[in-house]
Amino acid sequence: MSYRLGVDVGGTFTDLLLIDEQTGKTFTAKVPSTPHDSSVGVLNGVARICEESGVDPKQIHRVMHGTTVATNAVLTGKGAKVGLVTTKGYEQTLQVARSFCPGGLGGWVSYVKNPLLAPLELTIGAAERIDAKGEIVSALDEEALRADMDKLAAKGEVEALTICFINSYLNASHELRAKAIAEEVFGEIPISISSEVVPEMQEYERTETTVVNSYVRPEVAKYVRNLQNSLEERMGEEVQLSILRSDGGLASGRASAESPVNLLMSGPAGGVSGAIYFCSRAGFDNILTFDMGGTSTDVALIQNSKAKVRRETVVGDVRVRAPSVDVRTVGAGGGSIAFVPELTKALRVGPESAGAVPGPAAYMKGGTEPTVCDANVVLGYLPSDAQLGGAMAIDRDAAVTAVQKVADAMGIDLMEAAEGIIKIVNEAMFGALRLVSVEQGYDPRDFSLVGFGGAGPLHANALGILTEAWPVIVPPGPGVLCAYGDATTQVQDEATRTYLSLAEDTNVDSLLADLGELRARAAESLIADGINEADLEVVFQADLRYAGQAFEISVEFTEQELKTGGLKVLTDHFDQEHEKLFTFKLGDGHEILMIRALVKAVSGSIAERPLGEEILSLDDCKIQPTRFFYEGQWHEGALFDRAKLHQKLVVAGPAIISEMDSTTVVLPGYQANIDAVGNLLINPVK
Repeated sequence: MSYRLGVDVGGTFTDLLLIDEQTGKTFTAKVPSTPHDSSVGVLNGVARICEESGVDPKQIHRVMHGTTVATNAVLTGKGAKVGLVTTKGYEQTLQVARSFCPGGLGGWVSYVKNPLLAPLELTIGAAERIDAKGEIVSALDEEALRADMDKLAAKGEVEALTICFINSYLNASHELRAKAIAEEVFGEIPISISSEVVPEMQEYERTETTVVNSYVRPEVAKYVRNLQNSLEERMGEEVQLSILRSDGGLASGRASAESPVNLLMSGPAGGVSGAIYFCSRAGFDNILTFDMGGTSTDVALIQNSKAKVRRETVVGDVRVRAPSVDVRTVGAGGGSIAFVPELTKALRVGPESAGAVPGPAAYMKGGTEPTVCDANVVLGYLPSDAQLGGAMAIDRDAAVTAVQKVADAMGIDLMEAAEGIIKIVNEAMFGALRLVSVEQGYDPRDFSLVGFGGAGPLHANALGILTEAWPVIVPPGPGVLCAYGDATTQVQDEATRTYLSLAEDTNVDSLLADLGELRARAAESLIADGINEADLEVVFQADLRYAGQAFEISVEFTEQELKTGGLKVLTDHFDQEHEKLFTFKLGDGHEILMIRALVKAVSGSIAERPLGEEILSLDDCKIQPTRFFYEGQWHEGALFDRAKLHQKLVVAGPAIISEMDSTTVVLPGYQANIDAVGNLLINPVK
């Protein structure tokens, strides 16, 4: 027997999903997260899930893991002390940044800039210069650099070092030599050089990205090392640890420790990967996803079973040049607090959240403020007379008391207040979905809507009505879908280089040769991790713009497409995307800014998860009668066990479908059925 384990570390809980690769059978577990050392929570979860499933840990051969270690280091300011070596005269690059102050015209008056991740007192300038063509203008003064590095090392403060020289993305020779000197001077501390981390133009972005890589590198490396060693003790030396990247792919533990800047959006990417896994197998290649948790909702757009990827990642006020899934977040979750301002008397929901502590009033953990969860309990969407999520008990009286505050403040009925809370939070999520669809030139009606997260399935049907994106899909195990995404994603890496060439002046054969070099470079790390070269697949990307523009659009293509269609494959695709985003296209003057190769390891398939037994009738799947309040009136329905449902059954609304980690509401006038993959599909009744 062979198993793979998906692990997603959240702020409150660590989710685990164990998959039998032969049968598709799954086991899930939730354990408290351990912020002081996330690996402790992961190992506690491994012990829990193996105990509950009866699986020997040594049968688990692959562990895929989404982590917030790098993100938390940036958000909490608890990364390493970073020393910076740059070209003499450019020591202030991080301070000057893009000369941008948030706020209005007078924003600079009140703007307090956060401390630099590489402070000026730990920055030195090296005498060297490479021009814009990559040619050496001034050779590196190695003697002076060594002397300056000796002084910097003598301070005893540098925990990680960054080397970033002007135009080194074109010629890395000076950075490589400086790194060799630094290794002699500083010894074992991690050293990041920009020509390896992000060999792209734009000096500030390249410096900031490489500094952030150094800033989180010691913490991530320590975490990965401790986790790898602990896993090997329990599962054997053959266990493979992979970490989810911000762009939705997996990197080996070794590669993650060396380039942790690619992990900053590791968490949200897991849910998107899980949604793609289930929906693509069911034939739904164009989907909108919304992941509704306790505090916020993350939304994304997937076209042709591929998530839209941005070429930058933003965490707090740090913006780095690293690819990440284009996820937008809105402060609307199950714990979002509803309130009525004294001045306007207009109902508001969020962004403040009750969180895990004290939590919604209905959870009986000390919370008293009305939340979205409490409104769902009052309306009957979360039945209080049935234990959900295992042994989770719900106190409807506490929820009523909390929501009554809103009703009294507005002078309206309790049920009207509760329904108002739900409608407002649904509109907030609908607004976020418009950001990734309508405002990007896409019609939501051309997509299916996928709801997951602990609270997502409660609101999925209602959001389907707002977006008109049918069917509404609730994947299996929606509450642990991020862990499912971690467990089913491919290992990948990429290599990039700046190109700066007009398409009309570019030779196809020369471009193919350059792409071939990038492919070999991207494959190096995967081959180093023991992946056979025959098991690798590659796609290429190019960033294009019209000459003179300040932004670019990425287009994807294969080697065969380029050979067959020439550069017109790139320019036509760019024109189409440009017209979709900005309503016009020029048709000429295309400039190729960047080219890159994305290399993925072909992942072994796993068996589809088993569904309910087909001999069961709908009555056999019914837990008990229930009712809920919708559009001003009560509706009588039933509560069903999702684990028993199969393809031959149709659940007509009003109904509630329960499972271990989430609850799905089917509204009146709609119906739900299970597809061959195990997705729950909600459609209007025809």
